[in-house]
Amino acid sequence: MEDRLQAVWRSRGPVSTMLMPLAWLYGRIAARRLRRQSIRAWRAPVPVLVVGNILVGGTGKTPVTAAVCRHLQAAGWHPGILSRGYGITTGAAPRLSDQSGDSAHLGDEPALLHAATGAPIAAHPRRSLAAVALLRAHPEIDVLIADDGLQHTALARDLEIIVQDARGTGNGRLLPAGPLREPPARLRNADWLITQLAPGDAPPPDTDPASADRPHRVALRLRPDHLVHLADGQSLDWETWRTRYGRAPCSAAAGIGQPQRFFAMLEAAGLSLARTLSAPDHQAPSPADLRQLPSGPILITAKDAVKYPAPCDPRLWVVHASPVFSDPDWLRDLDAALHACAATLRHKPGARH
Repeated sequence: MEDRLQAVWRSRGPVSTMLMPLAWLYGRIAARRLRRQSIRAWRAPVPVLVVGNILVGGTGKTPVTAAVCRHLQAAGWHPGILSRGYGITTGAAPRLSDQSGDSAHLGDEPALLHAATGAPIAAHPRRSLAAVALLRAHPEIDVLIADDGLQHTALARDLEIIVQDARGTGNGRLLPAGPLREPPARLRNADWLITQLAPGDAPPPDTDPASADRPHRVALRLRPDHLVHLADGQSLDWETWRTRYGRAPCSAAAGIGQPQRFFAMLEAAGLSLARTLSAPDHQAPSPADLRQLPSGPILITAKDAVKYPAPCDPRLWVVHASPVFSDPDWLRDLDAALHACAATLRHKPGARH
């Protein structure tokens, strides 16, 4: 079903056109909901940075969020991360990483972000509740990163990063006639547009040249950095691992939004894959499915790794990728923009000092 929808969303063909009345209705309802939320938006006492997308289907927000968080930590900030907590039922109170950092407690992406950055995390569909709980538990936090919070306008934000991939805005239509949660013009309101590209991908065409000065556009490509043996925690850099294990037949498995992007990254880095196994986003390939793969190492994503409890298949190696940005200076610009936001907040009545 997902593959069929993606095929429909690549053009403005007859099926997409037939769905336009539903897209119109979706757009009206979504726009009204966002306006209603923004009227009562809660203002945090620290700068809020939102990382999100308008395109469904896994654009790569998590590596961007992790890269931003690590950069801010290195620059002297104390970031906290807010997440919806996809796949868990939070109840009335937000779930904090202080209580547990595993995926059953936080959800897979928050657990991955906590493991990758060490930053405190709160998960709840209402990001304002999550923010209050996180700031109360960690008064040292001086910037909040709302992961996947673009359409949650009940939390006031200072800066926005929108993440897309080579699909760009697809056929430019809203769900279900197209792949968009918001109209393409929404990109103009963002501060940065990060486009994650797989090996061989070309950047999507600029469908809105009038907004060439905003948002700032940056391309992102991931490359394997190091691998961790899931069973015993052994860590090897990519070249060492490839020398020791990469000459034998290997397989790769992924339960992410765009698994082919993961497989293409491995092959571009010099690995020959005997088999690949895909599962829907947020659903790691099952142990039974993994047993059907040939003998030899199985490479999986860090997002999937948090879902496999011990004891696990001894063939599993977790690939940790590092981001390569077309403009590394964009993170320095982000740091400067956040300092400006923090200075403004300090001069507001009732500001936290």
